[in-house]
Amino acid sequence: MGKIDHSTAGAIHAVNELNNRGRILAYVIAGHHSGLPDWSSDVAKGGPLHERLDKKENFKAAMDGAPPETILTPLPSGFTTPCIAGENSQEFIHLWIRMLFSCLVDADGLDTEAFTNPEKSEARGGYPEMSVLKERFDSFMEEKQKNAPKTPINQKRKEILEQCRNKASESPGVFSLTVPTGGGKTLASMGFALEHALKHGKKRIIVVIPYTSIIEQTAKDLRKVFGEEAIVEHHCNLDPQKETINSKLATENWDAPIIVTTNVQFFESLFASRGSACRKIHNIVNSIVILDEAQTLPTDFLQPIVSMMKGLCNHFKTTFVLCTATQPILNKNIKSGIAILNGFEKVTEIMDDPSSLYSQFQRVSISRETGSDIPISSLDSIAEQIVQFPQVLCIVSTRNLCKKLFDLVRQKSQDTAQILHLSALMCPMHRSDVIAQIKDKLKNKESIRVISTQVVEAGVDIDFPVVFRELAGLDSIAQAAGRCNREGKLPEKGKVVIFNVGSIPRGIFTKASNACLETLRCIAPDQELSPESFKKYFRFFFDRLNSFDSKEIQSHLTQNADKCQIQFRTAALKFKMIDDSGQHALIVRYKSQGENKVDSRRLIEELRKYGPNRSLMRKLQRFSVTLYDREFESLKQQGALEELFGIWVQARDEIYDPDCGLIPKITLEQIF
Repeated sequence: MGKIDHSTAGAIHAVNELNNRGRILAYVIAGHHSGLPDWSSDVAKGGPLHERLDKKENFKAAMDGAPPETILTPLPSGFTTPCIAGENSQEFIHLWIRMLFSCLVDADGLDTEAFTNPEKSEARGGYPEMSVLKERFDSFMEEKQKNAPKTPINQKRKEILEQCRNKASESPGVFSLTVPTGGGKTLASMGFALEHALKHGKKRIIVVIPYTSIIEQTAKDLRKVFGEEAIVEHHCNLDPQKETINSKLATENWDAPIIVTTNVQFFESLFASRGSACRKIHNIVNSIVILDEAQTLPTDFLQPIVSMMKGLCNHFKTTFVLCTATQPILNKNIKSGIAILNGFEKVTEIMDDPSSLYSQFQRVSISRETGSDIPISSLDSIAEQIVQFPQVLCIVSTRNLCKKLFDLVRQKSQDTAQILHLSALMCPMHRSDVIAQIKDKLKNKESIRVISTQVVEAGVDIDFPVVFRELAGLDSIAQAAGRCNREGKLPEKGKVVIFNVGSIPRGIFTKASNACLETLRCIAPDQELSPESFKKYFRFFFDRLNSFDSKEIQSHLTQNADKCQIQFRTAALKFKMIDDSGQHALIVRYKSQGENKVDSRRLIEELRKYGPNRSLMRKLQRFSVTLYDREFESLKQQGALEELFGIWVQARDEIYDPDCGLIPKITLEQIF
């Protein structure tokens, strides 16, 4: 007799005992090894659930050998009453099933681990209590404020923290924290979260950050406050040398008091179907989730994201904090053009008067022509303007434009050593080295001109007197302005120059740029970055969108939810916040300049000799660059790439430039 399909048999048994309500358990039981299945599509391993429920021969074979006490176990009282009730309950049935699935997968994993590897099981837990974390936070902030210079900005930061603490007693729900860049949002939001957790019995704080480029710095800052043992990072760029046994275990199920993760990890887990990805989501229940830079949530997925957040808030005791200087409009039923966003019923602002905060933190002036479009300039003229300033940052929207402008500025500068380049063509380790170099030069008041893409726009703590920003969405311009006169130390306001060289990428970038222009036409100078301006901007921007759910995720999860016919696997496959189709990861040759001086050549040789493993792949992630299809194929055809165990690595030194990173196109001169 062959192997018994016990998962299908268990699903059939659930339906036999509970009729249609049994389908809820059928998804969980049928998917506890292979992942939550679809009801009717064929993308699920093992077939769709409705077909599996018809396999009576599997059921008979399993039941023939099942212990009677297992089959006859009485049902738990009250199970036949749905846990999701009230208005729009159909919208959240899939979330309830996910939570049951998450509990089962985690419990299964923990029980198996306790039996087969008790030493590993005993290493779990042992984290400090929330009350202890608050004591550490209070002590840290008291010392920090005592030693900080008595400047107006530091006084306002102190007041922002106090307002956060005072508002924490409000009932759990969705909050917004609208604080200008440089206002200390990270620590202020943690102050709110700790007070709120103790007041309402919340069990953990999850900090969700949009970019891997800034998550490490945030986690490092929080470790200074709370200690190494309290913080767990969960993201793709994590250095394995920084991982402990406890942190590795905690990333499996987020069983730690403070989690620092990315938008991609957080939301793709919530929409996932695989057990390994879903295992942690039941530990989001009764937590506080801080969404840093909330305006970066992708508009193509905004409706399913908001719906998921409402379900967690209304039914699973989760408090959300939308933390940003450029607060998006996420109120109930936003009608924008042909798209409709069913937003939150209520969002409570933590700050008493965000508009007054803007005026108090106004440290820059925007250079533009009042009430008119920003005229198109030549790239050469922008380079001429940049070299007039000894310390200047210029941010553009594409890496190709970044390289062109970098070359132009070097041609026009007498000291090319003071010209630095930053883009995603440089591996994360390379970018970290350059950012450290930038900070040193600024600290020492040396001449420095940086040409960069958006990789410096959020969370990178650098402070220039002058910033040039290519025309983009107003939220992007605000992020760029946050790198200008950040500490307010200049005798005059910092200078932010918006320019247009006519190279804005099509699609969402064009819509954001046009919405920015429309906003600038109808607001007064010196009010470009005020909260009211962002309300106007997001109205104009949303009005240009075709959909808040371009992949129709909601329909896969809710259309027939009353019949428990849900397409879990299809929704998971479509919910990809980063579209990596047509893209390829490449491991490059680079030797870091930091304390450890890690050389990726040594890691590549280790891969060649021993093959991939989890620790090695974590290390190599710091040396990866993403290429588009055309770039990848061009380098591949020229023999510049090598494949090792399905992983592509750089095969020629000349395709990685020490200043600009990977060169997607190489010439005959470079080869020979």
